[in-house]
Amino acid sequence: MRSLCHRLAALAAATVLALSAAACGSSGSTATSAPGGAAATTDGGTFPASITTVIGVVHVRSRPAAIISLSPTATEMLYAIGAGSQVKAVDSDSDYPPQAPMTKLSGLDPNLEAIVAYKPDLVVVSNFTDNFDSLAKHLASFSIPVLYLPAPAGLSGVYSQFDQLGEATGHLAQAEHEDAALRSQISKIVASVPRRAQPLSYYYELDQTYYSVTSSTFIGTLLALLGMKSIADTASGAASSGGYPQLSSEYIVKANPDYVILADTVCCHQNAATAAARPGWSGLTGVKAGHVILLNDDIASRWGPRIVDLLHTVAPDLTKGSG
Repeated sequence: MRSLCHRLAALAAATVLALSAAACGSSGSTATSAPGGAAATTDGGTFPASITTVIGVVHVRSRPAAIISLSPTATEMLYAIGAGSQVKAVDSDSDYPPQAPMTKLSGLDPNLEAIVAYKPDLVVVSNFTDNFDSLAKHLASFSIPVLYLPAPAGLSGVYSQFDQLGEATGHLAQAEHEDAALRSQISKIVASVPRRAQPLSYYYELDQTYYSVTSSTFIGTLLALLGMKSIADTASGAASSGGYPQLSSEYIVKANPDYVILADTVCCHQNAATAAARPGWSGLTGVKAGHVILLNDDIASRWGPRIVDLLHTVAPDLTKGSG
């Protein structure tokens, strides 16, 4: 992947319909006394807190009042669970929600001095962050805990990350509420799609050089819930690329997918017309049937509270069949 757009797109996903209180980022949590000298919040958090993550346990001594998010997905999650008022700064790619305090901080190549200057008491990063181990080690010398939230393999990972953020910020109850809302929304969308004997095939485009996703990726697991299967599954290099192989136009034309899903509509201005204009593509089943689905690049590349929006974009087309 040669650009930020491609790098973000390579780990697809994003959205639950956040509750109005979560959307505005209001907290509502206050500290109260708890057994053993710990401080509890009215939203289900207790401090000091020990949060178990995929790489170990993160210790947060008290309810954070100055959070830095270096992950666009984590930023969306923090606001969804009502921790927005605790967020002091976000990276330059965290453009949602609009009220997030965007800065020039880089989530890809973090600058230690710039981060420390904000005097955070919690920093959240994703696996897009370069030199994570070094960053975490140096921030530890300033007693600043780092919460690592990598792109998950499936929905269970999304729910776990909501809960981890809830524990780390003092908003566990609202995080669990978001989990339940997300599960409910997804169940309704899946139930609205007709069941078929054979899955509908699709080509999912990350960029114009034909990088795609297999059914084993996060976005692939979401689309599988809707009865869809990626044509990239049998492509050369599908496994060695971690599920993100680079296809060729000839491969796509030969596979003749039922659907064409474009996740490069913002960065690269792709649409049904530009797809149809490619050599041989006007004859694709998906293009002829009008089954070209346009996704917002950001929503498609984030696994936070907006994955429901993504599924809402795809599901209505599937009621029309495969053409």
